[in-house]
Amino acid sequence: MKTPVLVAASAYGADFVRQVGHAHLIPIVAAAGAAGLEIRRELFVELPDFDELHALLVKHKLFSVYSAPIELFRKDGSLARDELDQVMAEAQQLESRFLKVSLGHFSPASNMLDWSRFVAQAPVPLLLENDQTEHGGKLESIANFLAVCSGTGVPVGMTFDMGNWRWSGVDAEVAARTLAAHVQYVHCKGVWNDKGKLKAIPLDEDDAVWRRLFSHFPRGVQRAIEFPIIGKDLEAATRDYVAMLASA
Repeated sequence: MKTPVLVAASAYGADFVRQVGHAHLIPIVAAAGAAGLEIRRELFVELPDFDELHALLVKHKLFSVYSAPIELFRKDGSLARDELDQVMAEAQQLESRFLKVSLGHFSPASNMLDWSRFVAQAPVPLLLENDQTEHGGKLESIANFLAVCSGTGVPVGMTFDMGNWRWSGVDAEVAARTLAAHVQYVHCKGVWNDKGKLKAIPLDEDDAVWRRLFSHFPRGVQRAIEFPIIGKDLEAATRDYVAMLASA
């Protein structure tokens, strides 16, 4: 079975995507041999017709993951329910495979009852991503949250962003060993320290480090290109990276 490789819309650059729209990317991603497109809500200039976008995905035989810049828990411990209801409805219209969000300010004060109720009726499965914030990218907090979810019968999967751990000062392999049982989707990117500023960069074909991370995850786990794809021929560049990630 072919390993499903997706392309995150952000890989083509925020300015470009906002200019051309997600619909422009779908034929490129499909022609490059990818299985799906990660749709990024923060890159909408205005909300699209989600039914039309879904129909275009179906036409090109792609599925989607819907990524929304939503933090589950606010600083006061409350669940961001209104925001979650909104993006969940959008993900349902897209018939996305997953809705991807980040943890936010999880603590003993967080309202897990509201969370459990929300997950129990959610029409699209949620995935939690380790983001680049100090509170949302903390390995201990993420591990504790996932353990609580599993222990209360409302398990949630994880989007493991192999590059974001650098922003949190966490060893990605330690995180992979710790969280492997929960990982259902992997964001792939390298990170470069450019004069004290961290930047996402493409993975190197010959770099064994990122390939080793996949040894901790379920075989054939879904993965996405989330590093910059540049070049005059975006389809060809995308195709090369899709093939590289499919072999990991």
